[in-house]
Amino acid sequence: MDLNFLLRGLIIGFSIAAPVGPIGILCIRRTLNGGRISGLVSGLGAATADSIYGCVAGFGLAFISNFLVKQQIWLHLIGGAFLCYLGIKTLLAKPANQAAAARENGLLGDYASTFFLTLTNPMTIISFAAIFAGLGLASTRGNYGSAGILVLGVFMGSALWWLVLSSGVGIFRKKFNTNSLQWVNRISGLIITGFGLFALLSAI
Repeated sequence: MDLNFLLRGLIIGFSIAAPVGPIGILCIRRTLNGGRISGLVSGLGAATADSIYGCVAGFGLAFISNFLVKQQIWLHLIGGAFLCYLGIKTLLAKPANQAAAARENGLLGDYASTFFLTLTNPMTIISFAAIFAGLGLASTRGNYGSAGILVLGVFMGSALWWLVLSSGVGIFRKKFNTNSLQWVNRISGLIITGFGLFALLSAI
């Protein structure tokens, strides 16, 4: 029974993380510029936020879920503004000459930024709630052991996707020269800024 919940959580976490959005673009860009560790740590920030939303859905914390849905306009504004900031910063950034994986502050910033961006996306909790209900996982409410295992699976599934993505992109990293990385920064910056503007417009 517990293994069943763990496997379901793995599938949910992987499925929610896999669609390439602003977080995916950020992780790809950071992997190319700073190395696999930078991309993976960025992904783990998103995986942590995913597991928090998994907790909200799995443990049946309806008051938190309702609060986040009611505040989605402000969350869109905050998240959209931060995406625009990251997008412009990425657009203007110069390619790193070497991997920044050993810089503790850099890794902490990578983790914190994706964690914050994922938390400010109210659609994440709506997605979790819909998937949990669709798979008949509402029964975990009140069963804290099963809910905890389910959330662990969500984190593992999400983390697995970011490991696959950063490792896959890392294979091609050495084939990119400084000029190529500059174009990656420009294209990534434009895409991320576009996501930010879309979030701001949807809030308005």
